[in-house]
Amino acid sequence: MELLTTATEHDNSTVERLVSLVAELTLEEKVQLLTGRDFWTTRPLEKIGLRRMLFSDGPTGVRGEVWDERRPSLNFPSAAAISSSWDPGIADRLGVASAVEARRKGVDVVLGPTINLHRSPLGGRHFEAFSEDPVLTAELAAAYVAGVQRNGVGATPKHYVANDSETDRFEVNVKVADRPLRELYLLAFEKAIVQSEAWLVMSAYNSINGITATENELLEVPLNSEWGFNGVVISDWTAVRSVNSAAASQDLVMPGPEGPWGETLVRAVTAGEIPEAAVDRKVLRILQLAARVGALAGFDAVVPEPWGMEELIAFAREASAAGTVMVKNDGILPVSPASVRKVAVIGHNARHARTQGGGSATVVPEKVVNPLDGIRAAFGAEKVSYSMGAVVQEGITELPLEQIANPVTGEPGIRVRFLDSKGQELFAEDRQSTALVWFGGDAPITASSSIQFHCIYTPAQNGTLRLGFSTLGRGRIFVDNKLIHEATLEPVGTDLGAALLAPPAATVPLEVREGAPLDLRVEIDTRTTGALLNTLGITIGIEAADEDPETLIYEAVEAARAADIAVVVVGTNSHVESEGYDRTSLELPGLQDRLVHAVAAANPRTVVVVNSGSPVLMPWRNEVAGILIGYFGGQEFGHALADIMTGTAEPGGRLPTTWPARQEDVPVINVTPDSDGSLTYAEGIHIGYRAWLKAGTTPAYEFGYGLGYTQWSIDSVDAPAGATANAAHPVTIAMTNTGGRAGKNVVQVYAEKPGSAVERPVRWLVAASPVWAEPGETVTTVLNVPTRLLAYWDNGWTYEPGEYVLRIGTSVSELPLASTLVLVED
Repeated sequence: MELLTTATEHDNSTVERLVSLVAELTLEEKVQLLTGRDFWTTRPLEKIGLRRMLFSDGPTGVRGEVWDERRPSLNFPSAAAISSSWDPGIADRLGVASAVEARRKGVDVVLGPTINLHRSPLGGRHFEAFSEDPVLTAELAAAYVAGVQRNGVGATPKHYVANDSETDRFEVNVKVADRPLRELYLLAFEKAIVQSEAWLVMSAYNSINGITATENELLEVPLNSEWGFNGVVISDWTAVRSVNSAAASQDLVMPGPEGPWGETLVRAVTAGEIPEAAVDRKVLRILQLAARVGALAGFDAVVPEPWGMEELIAFAREASAAGTVMVKNDGILPVSPASVRKVAVIGHNARHARTQGGGSATVVPEKVVNPLDGIRAAFGAEKVSYSMGAVVQEGITELPLEQIANPVTGEPGIRVRFLDSKGQELFAEDRQSTALVWFGGDAPITASSSIQFHCIYTPAQNGTLRLGFSTLGRGRIFVDNKLIHEATLEPVGTDLGAALLAPPAATVPLEVREGAPLDLRVEIDTRTTGALLNTLGITIGIEAADEDPETLIYEAVEAARAADIAVVVVGTNSHVESEGYDRTSLELPGLQDRLVHAVAAANPRTVVVVNSGSPVLMPWRNEVAGILIGYFGGQEFGHALADIMTGTAEPGGRLPTTWPARQEDVPVINVTPDSDGSLTYAEGIHIGYRAWLKAGTTPAYEFGYGLGYTQWSIDSVDAPAGATANAAHPVTIAMTNTGGRAGKNVVQVYAEKPGSAVERPVRWLVAASPVWAEPGETVTTVLNVPTRLLAYWDNGWTYEPGEYVLRIGTSVSELPLASTLVLVED
C-alpha cells in the first residue's frame, strides 16, 4: 500500500497505525467508507472507532448541518470583498473565524475556499472566488486554508479545476491548453496544497480536455505527484458518475447513501477490474483526515480546540471595510455627520442589501445591518430619509418576522406540518422564517404527501400586494380558509442546485389593510416537487410592487434635491449572481442606471454604493461625486459602509478584477459552451488584466486600482541585479504617506519580459503587499518575488534567461518605478 507523505517519525508512526486499521477491514467495509452516509456526513464505523465526519458549505460563513434560522451563522463578506483587501492577514483571520464557527456547529470540514478564477465577468459564481489573477488568488487561498486548519478543521480548496463558469456546469468540457492550465488555473491551487497543506481538495463537475474532473489524471499529476498532496479528494455533490472514477485518484463520493461505487465497486475489485490497492489508498486518506479532525478513536486531533479567536462580529465589520474599494472621490468623502442636516438614502438594496451571493454558500445570519441601518446609526435616524427609487428584486422575499405569528404558539413565526396522504401529521416544527431550505435533517420530505405552512400575517400598510410561494411542484394559497390561488411550478433549466435554491415563483394580487390580520396557509404537494435526498427549498412571501416606476424615481429625486448628500445603493439580485447559472449582462437590473442619472442631476453631492459581487457597468460614473464598491459585504455591511463614509475606517480595498466601461470591451467574456458541449479557453494565458493589456482597451477601473483617504509617494526601489531559477528575489520598496491622516496602500510588483522567445503577457503580477503608515511616515517593505513566476510551462517549468523588468506601483497601469532583474541559469 502506498504510504502518505510524511514529515516526521511521529507522522510515520501514525501512518503505520492507520495502515493496520485498513488491514482490519473487509473489502465491503472499505468500499462503504468511500461514499457519504447522507447529504453532509461520512459513514461511521464503530469497529475501528470511526465516528461520522460532518462537512459544511462555508467559504464565507459556516452553515452547519441544517439550513435553519433557529441556528444562525456568522455571515462574513464574500470572497470578492476579502480579496479586495489584498491582505493575506484578513484571509487568514477569516479562516480562523470559519474554524471557530465550524467547531461551534460540530463541523469537521469546511467546503472552501472557492479559488476558481474570474475568467469572465459573466461567471455566476464570481462573488465566491477571489480574483482574475492566479498569484493573488493563491496567496489568499493559502492564507485562508492555513487559518482554518491551524484550528483543527479541514479546508477544501475547490473546484479542481477550470470550473470558472456555471452554464452547463455538469456536462461542459473545458478545452484548455497546457500553458494556461498550468500558469493560471492550476497555479491558483498550488500554494494552498504545497505551502498550507490542505487536507482536502474538491473535484469539479466539468471535464477538462475531454475527461471528467473526477476521473482526470490531473488528480494525480500534479496534485499528488508534484505537489505532495496527501489529503482526501472529495467530489462536488453528484460529480462522480461512474465506477471508473474509482481507478483514478478520486477518494470520496458525496453525497450518499447511494452512489456509483458501492456494490458496483466491490464487484469491480473482486473481478480484478480495479485493484484493491486503489481502494486501500482512498480509505487510508479518509482515515488520516478523521485522525486530523479528531473523528478516529486513539488518535489525537491536530488541534483539539480552536485558538486565536477574536470577536467575530467585529471582525466581519473590519473585513467588510478592508475590502471596500473607493474608485471615485471628488472630495465628498469622508463626511462628518455634524456637517450635514439631511441625508437621502436611495435604492432597493439600501434596505434589502445583498450580503452574500446565491447558492450553496448561503448562510442564515442572526441579524443583517443594511446600508440604511448603518447610515441611520452613524448620522442619526432623524437626519436620514429613505426612498426605494427603483425595484431590483425579482421573485418573492420572505414575510417579515415582525408581521407573522405562529397560530399554535402565538410567537413570531410560522407552523410547518408534514402530512401523509390521509392528511395525518407526520412531523411538525415551529420556524421563524418563511424562506426555508431542508438539506436532510429530521423533516420527512420524501415520506410525506404535502407540507402545510400556516401563520397569521398582519400587513404593515394598505394597498394591493402580490402574495405567493417559490418552489418546485404544485401549491395552493389559502387566505382566511379561502383558496385564492393554485399553481404548478416547473424547474427552469437543468441545474438541480439552481432549481432548489432559486426556484420559480407564483403570486396572486391581494387587497390588504394595515393592521388587519390574515389567516395565511400555503400547501405544497411534495409528490410533485422532485425532492431528492430529503432536500427542498420553499419561500412564502411578497413580490415587489413595480406598478409605478416613474413615481419611485420622482420621489427619490425630490428626496435627493432636499438633502445635503444623496447616497444611492445599487446592486444585483438573486436572479443575477448565484450558483447554477451565469449572467447574461453586466448592466444593473431594473431602472437603477436611470435612477442614478436622475439623482445625480438633482444633487451633485451624490455617492453611489455598488452592492454586487462582481463587475457591473456604471454609465453614470462621471456624473457622481463618489463611488464605493462594497460587494456582498456580510452581515455588518451597513456598519462598515458608515464607518468608511464618516472616515472612521479607511476604504481599504483595491480591485482584484478589472471593471469594464462597456460590455463589448471585455476581451474574454464567453461562458456558453458550443453545440458539442465544449467551452474553449481560446484566450490562452491572457485572461483578466492580461487580456485587457493585450487588447489595448481601457477599462473603467483597472486591476489593482483603488483610492484611500490619504496620499502616497513611492520613493525608491532596491533589488539585486541578478537572480537564479526557483529562488526568491527580494525587492525593497520605500513609500511615504504624504497626506494628513493614517492610511493604507497596496504596493504591487509586475514582471515584463521584453523580446521574449515565447508568448508572454504584456505584464503579470508577481508580488504585492498591503502597507500602512501614519501621516508623514516612510515605510519600507520587502517583497520576495519568486522567480518561478517568471518561468513558463513547456512540459515542465522552463526558465528563459535574460533581462526582466519589474515594475512597481499601485495598479496594473500606475507603475512609476522599475527595476531590472537578470535571470541567470544555475
